[in-house]
Amino acid sequence: MAAIAAGIGWHTLGSAMAASFYAPIEKVKKWSWETTWVVAGFFSWILLPIGMACLLLPHFFAFYAAQPAGLLLKVALFGAMWGVGNVSYGLTMRYLGMSLGIGVAIGVTLVVGTLVPPMLHGQFVAKFASRSGAWSMAGILLALVGVAIVSYAGHQKEKQEGAEVKEFNVMLGLSVAVLCGIFSAGFSFALDAAAPMRIAALKAGVSPLYARLPSYVIIMGAGAIINGLYCFTRLAFKKDISLRADLAQPAGTLVKNGAMAAAGGIMWYLQMFFYSWGAANIPVRLGYLNWMLHMSFYVLWGGVIGLAMGEWKGAGKRPLRLLWCGILTIIAAANLVGLGMAVGS
Repeated sequence: MAAIAAGIGWHTLGSAMAASFYAPIEKVKKWSWETTWVVAGFFSWILLPIGMACLLLPHFFAFYAAQPAGLLLKVALFGAMWGVGNVSYGLTMRYLGMSLGIGVAIGVTLVVGTLVPPMLHGQFVAKFASRSGAWSMAGILLALVGVAIVSYAGHQKEKQEGAEVKEFNVMLGLSVAVLCGIFSAGFSFALDAAAPMRIAALKAGVSPLYARLPSYVIIMGAGAIINGLYCFTRLAFKKDISLRADLAQPAGTLVKNGAMAAAGGIMWYLQMFFYSWGAANIPVRLGYLNWMLHMSFYVLWGGVIGLAMGEWKGAGKRPLRLLWCGILTIIAAANLVGLGMAVGS
């Protein structure tokens, strides 16, 4: 039970990093979003995954050379799938607004990323037919309710503040958000597919806390290619932004922007670093619940951080009550999942 509590705690810390990584990125000035995203992504998806794997693996190149080509390709394709979901968040918010768009996308990726891996392994019925599985399923459904409540609270806040979505389109927005959620679940599928790499890392002497990190080189690397292609294509062909103009800023601006983008990227990576710690403390047979915990806590921390930064001032009592209701619902959902784990342990 202590290990399960520790696992949930590490997932809480990781999701807090996920919810707050954009704070330093917002401090970047006089750079296009695309340049900022590329710099942040270099740290989060390339430098840190490779650096950590080099520190952990006795023989970095030999480790990956020993992995079956089919395994590496499968993990990379799921990583690229996640990359497509990552860049489609912008379209989701464009047609639904930030709160509803992200809420729908997170809800979909929570359900798909949690439930599909057991289905693919033919274990869905076995995992949820038991008493432990029933508690866990109740927690998953309650987490989805909590995500919906927090998202609706944000939507009500935006309406009261007079925020308008210029291209608001419910049908198109929901379609894009659902696709975004499905593709974003690619990271969960990649982690599931990379299980043999985790076992190989354990055999190479890597601690269970860090055994998932070597697979991040492939997962995040493939996602980085998708994100990089998207950003550099926009920088090359969109008339109102230019990489050359971004890099022509004064040295002080370049240093500050680079530092803020790097900080955001490092914080993004730390979410998955602590995800590895959390997953290491959750029994392997219940590993499919790691994604649910991470994504639901991500929404929870998004609300809490928004409150701490004063984003809800003047929002009115009803949106605030809804927000707290959603936060408490997600906390209750995590407790249900933890109870299910304890019952089955």
